[in-house]
Amino acid sequence: MTDYRIIEAAGRSILGEGPLWSPSTNALFWVDIMAPALSRLSLADGAVARWAMPERIGWIIERAGRDDFMIGLKSGFATLSLDPFAITAIGAPEPDRPHNRLNDAKADAAGRIWAGSKDDRDAEASGALYRLDPDLRWSRHDDGYQVANGPAFSPDGRILYHTDSGARTIYAFAMGADGNLAEKRVFLRFAEDWGYPDGMTTDAEGGLWVAHWGGGRISRFGPDATLDRSIALPATNITSITFAGDGLERMFVTSAALDTGRGPADGALFELSPGARGLPTNRFAG
Repeated sequence: MTDYRIIEAAGRSILGEGPLWSPSTNALFWVDIMAPALSRLSLADGAVARWAMPERIGWIIERAGRDDFMIGLKSGFATLSLDPFAITAIGAPEPDRPHNRLNDAKADAAGRIWAGSKDDRDAEASGALYRLDPDLRWSRHDDGYQVANGPAFSPDGRILYHTDSGARTIYAFAMGADGNLAEKRVFLRFAEDWGYPDGMTTDAEGGLWVAHWGGGRISRFGPDATLDRSIALPATNITSITFAGDGLERMFVTSAALDTGRGPADGALFELSPGARGLPTNRFAG
């Protein structure tokens, strides 16, 4: 079953991104980068809460054994407490790139955060891929991205997928147990009529689900990069995907109203029943 519904209580995002399933709170979090704001949808009663943010926010990740979160801001890595609301800066990975901001991130099974960056002006290929370790130290592992997007991991944790949206390319890296990357290769290049690859997630069978910015759909690709299926949605710029719910069989998809106006539901939050099961949400170990 691939029917979708629009979560009307979520409203419309200028640039919805970074959906995160939180089992501990039975809620879905996502960001509106441009508002900027953070939202939370309760899966218990459908209530939506929203917090204004002081600067552009690219993502939110839970911390293991704690009530607060890690977030990626234009100014760098930070922690976020919602009750009481408080943001504490950790540090900026790119002080030499003042026009950049953190754009998309996920935690791996070892509790490390993988975060990409991009030029906020879309003028230079100055984006990079960083790893934030539990000791709050970061390291750069790849560079030269127009728009770094969509980290995702194979079910066994041995492959990291990462996207340069501007180049319409999804890369695959071999990831060691120590968190080092090797054997970078092109996993998939998007055809022009597909739009641009944006946020991604993997399912329990190793399928890679990719959001099509400018393509109005999501697609599933097998581990061999073969297109398995596509699901059209009534928004032009689809931005990211996550599985949620107790059985990880509910799918939520974010979109953007930015740079469009052609889709009747641009900026909406969608829920789908894709007939697939996701992987558990990883938390930051720091």
